[in-house]
Amino acid sequence: MIAKVGQPSPMDLSTSVGLVAGFLTTVAFVPQVAKIWRARSARDISLHTFATFTAGVALWLGYGILRDEAPIIVWNAITLALAATILGMKLRFG
Repeated sequence: MIAKVGQPSPMDLSTSVGLVAGFLTTVAFVPQVAKIWRARSARDISLHTFATFTAGVALWLGYGILRDEAPIIVWNAITLALAATILGMKLRFG
C-alpha cells in the first residue's frame, strides 16, 4: 500500500494479522523456557524435535529477511532466541 504525499501510511490488514499471529505463537514459548529454567530439567523435551524446530525457525527468519517482511523477521528472530534457549537448556540440563 502506497501512501499519498503528506498522508501517514496505514498498516494493512495482512501486516496486522502477521504481527498478532507472530506475537501469539512466540509468547507461547515463554512459559516453557521459564518452566525448564525453574526445574533445571528438560528431560521431557525432545532434542530431535527442538533441533529441527530451531532450524526451521532460522530458515523462516532467512525467508522473512529475503522477502523484507517485518512481521516474519521480528517474530521469528524472537522465536529463534527462545527456541535456541530451550535447545541450550536441553543440552545443559538434559
